[in-house]
Amino acid sequence: MGFLSDIVAEVRADLRRTPLDEDGLRRRARECDPPLDLAGALVDAAPLGVIAEVKRASPSAGSIAEGADPVAQARAYAAAGAAAVSVLTEPRHFAGSLGDLEAVRSAVDVPLLRKDFLVDPAQVVEARGYGADAILLIAAALGDDELAAMLHEAAGLDMGVLLETHSDGDLDRALATDARVIGVNARDLETLEVDPERARRQLARVPADRIAVLESGIRSRGDVVSAVDAGASAILVGEHLMRAGDPGAAIRSLIGKEPSS
Repeated sequence: MGFLSDIVAEVRADLRRTPLDEDGLRRRARECDPPLDLAGALVDAAPLGVIAEVKRASPSAGSIAEGADPVAQARAYAAAGAAAVSVLTEPRHFAGSLGDLEAVRSAVDVPLLRKDFLVDPAQVVEARGYGADAILLIAAALGDDELAAMLHEAAGLDMGVLLETHSDGDLDRALATDARVIGVNARDLETLEVDPERARRQLARVPADRIAVLESGIRSRGDVVSAVDAGASAILVGEHLMRAGDPGAAIRSLIGKEPSS
């Protein structure tokens, strides 16, 4: 067992103890504006789309930006040209909440990705009801039937999906679906170790008709160039931007528009 196995077990136990009110969440989702198109936003941002993440903490880094204002952070990201904003909603290990997602939705007009450990279709409905346009699904956290059910629920709500992979087996399963946005996480979520070389090999396997997103381990323009050379057309960055004094300048530096101060 490792981190991913443990946290997914926690989430499943929570859902068994306290099932989500799916009917209420569907009513809430119907009141939301139509979802924005994550894949389209990433394509429009070519040659490189940035998914900028609101993340106060992580199990690998500990506290990153305790007390950070998600609205101010998201606005800085959007102003700097981020194609989308990712919001961590997991409370125990990442200090996030659905309230963060809802607040950011009211503040920016780019696609929002709910990043969490989603294992039940009701959580997809929950994400839509709190303003998410897209969800993160982690292939390693879901069986084949579960993954199909989650993708089906997202499609029914017109939501986008970032389907995250960590291993060659994960990537094989992801490419067997019709998910358009494929994430390759350089961090192994069981051990929390980062392996950029493994990630670059996997990026090279993503076909050109999909959108390949590198996640984790991005701290410099050189990291971005290496990712693009390997086949990435988008990046997801959190910790580096949360630690930056000027997150907008940090984004521009990563994409090569100007140095961060």
